[in-house]
Amino acid sequence: MGAVTDDLKFRSIKVSAKGQITLPSDIQKEIGIKKGDEIILIRKGEKLILEKPERVAKKFKDEFFDVQYLTEQSLRKIWMNKNDEIWNQYLKK
Repeated sequence: MGAVTDDLKFRSIKVSAKGQITLPSDIQKEIGIKKGDEIILIRKGEKLILEKPERVAKKFKDEFFDVQYLTEQSLRKIWMNKNDEIWNQYLKK
C-alpha cells in the first residue's frame, strides 16, 4: 500500500446506467482497497464519503470511550441516593 496523505485530491468518475461507480485503481492501491472488500457509504446532506468499515470503527472507538464511565457515575449517584424510597425498599430485602 502506498503512503496515504491527507492531501485533498479531486477525481472525476462517471456513474453507470445501473448507478455504479468505479474507483480508480491508483486510489484503490493508495488506500488499500482490494477486490471483494466492503466499503461503507456515508451520506451527510449532499456529501458522500466512502470508507472501509475498520476505519469507521476505529474513528468511533475513541468517540465513545467515556460513555461507560459516565453511565457508571450516573448509576452510582442514583444507587447511593439514601433518600430514594425504591432503593431503600430494595436494599432491605
